[in-house]
Amino acid sequence: MRTLSVRLNEESHDVVVGCGILSTIGARLKELGFSSKAMIVTNATVNRLYGTFVEESLLSEGFEVIILEVPDTEKSKSMEMASKLYDELMNHKVERTTPILALGGGVVGDLAGFVAATFLRGLPLIHIPTTLLAQVDSSIGGKTAVNLSEAKNMVGMFKHPELVLTDLDALVTLPEKEIKNGVAEIIKYAVIADASLFTILENNINNILNPDIAFLEEIVSQCCKIKIDVIERDERETGIRKILNYGHTVGHGLEAVTDFTISHGEAVAVGMCAAARIANKIGIFDDGSVKKQENLIRKAGLPTTLPDVNIEYLLRTMELDKKVKNSRIQFVLPEKIGSVVIRADIPQKDIIETLEELQ
Repeated sequence: MRTLSVRLNEESHDVVVGCGILSTIGARLKELGFSSKAMIVTNATVNRLYGTFVEESLLSEGFEVIILEVPDTEKSKSMEMASKLYDELMNHKVERTTPILALGGGVVGDLAGFVAATFLRGLPLIHIPTTLLAQVDSSIGGKTAVNLSEAKNMVGMFKHPELVLTDLDALVTLPEKEIKNGVAEIIKYAVIADASLFTILENNINNILNPDIAFLEEIVSQCCKIKIDVIERDERETGIRKILNYGHTVGHGLEAVTDFTISHGEAVAVGMCAAARIANKIGIFDDGSVKKQENLIRKAGLPTTLPDVNIEYLLRTMELDKKVKNSRIQFVLPEKIGSVVIRADIPQKDIIETLEELQ
């Protein structure tokens, strides 16, 4: 078991990575000074698999436990669903000291985090990520958000948790598609910050696809360390933190134009391919590295081509993204494996040509 510390200007917390953590949640919340009620936000599948473990752990420490289920779909990240959760919090007389436990993947974490950030001007938040994607990425960094009809994560706040509890045992029951979603983010970390991690993935990707928990403890911890290092230097995404959006410029647009029928990991995989090819077009990323990245993405069982979407519509959606600056789309582009730059000067013709090539 490993404990990683996140040290921020105003708030600090730990990220605990290991096995058998779910049964310790009640005691850990008591150590943080919580008592009385605890509100769990989850979905039906995760609740069936792990809700009892968390609930029993909380009950054993004297907590009153309230469990709220939301549909297991990206469309749950909406103002409408947030409003329904507000009503439930009101009905259960939740107080400012009542912790919200986000038990699930990225959708649950974003939605529960947004509600915790806004209800009563802020409730304590505990992340309990149960997907590989949430464990390596979305549970860390304090971003919370809901979607609008035309774009993803457009309404949100920064809300750091009191604690992140990452139980790797949850990965054993994770469907293969969800494992692959997490692998996309792991590849992202390797490309933006760690060439040695990229080599490890090239040689050991099957240890993730067919989960080797000991190996995953090292990989998950390594990805968490990379993200923690970045957010400690740039908590509010005014500079270097933008590199964490590698693959997400095209990826988020693709999710929106397909009405979220493509998964986040699949969209980011295609987005990384697009970013690498754009970087190659403007002369900062060599042919061999483009092929290395595409080969690894393909080896992970993720897509390297754009689905049959309207490219003009995709481009318009990308222009609505939060990362747009002075009406120019910002791209995170690789210079080499392990190093990226942020550019907002990419000619539109290069973007369009790249998307057409990928299709």
